[in-house]
Amino acid sequence: MKGLGKALLLLVVLVIGGGVLAGGCAYGGYRKTITLEEGVKRAWADVEVVLKRRFDLIPNIVETVKGYATHEKELLQGIADARKAYTGAATNADKIKANNALDSFVSRLLVIQERYPELKANENFRALQVELEGTENRIGEMRKRYNEAAQQLNSYIRGFPGSLYASWSGAKAADYFEAGTEAKEAPKVKF
Repeated sequence: MKGLGKALLLLVVLVIGGGVLAGGCAYGGYRKTITLEEGVKRAWADVEVVLKRRFDLIPNIVETVKGYATHEKELLQGIADARKAYTGAATNADKIKANNALDSFVSRLLVIQERYPELKANENFRALQVELEGTENRIGEMRKRYNEAAQQLNSYIRGFPGSLYASWSGAKAADYFEAGTEAKEAPKVKF
């Protein structure tokens, strides 16, 4: 009888221990999913910070360029329209689309500066351009970090048991920040 009691006690300890271990693993996986998802959100917020900086800087550049390039109405209107589309965008996909449109116009703006040295001579334009170039570099870095966070989350929730944890937590795959078709063409500036 004593041997049966010890065996029963051992079985209970193993069942409880196994349950605690399984619960701990499940909780750990759930927390990892939440952490990865929050990493994507944080990375997207970082992208938005530098995009906002760009959108705040661009009106200053536009005003400076207007004094020199009044004939470049399409470019300036395109920048304003892209900025308006971004601020009115409801989803990340819409923001990415508006940003890609802006990328095309910003590229054209930078080409103008290279082609027309009188714009380089203006100190205000040059200072703003340096700021814009720095911002563009930051945007590139933030996009890269966002895509890395999205890749980590997406890879984790596509596999097992990550897919199980994702269904428990409601985590969804993140969209990648990809270059639009506008970015694949060299900018053309016409006067």
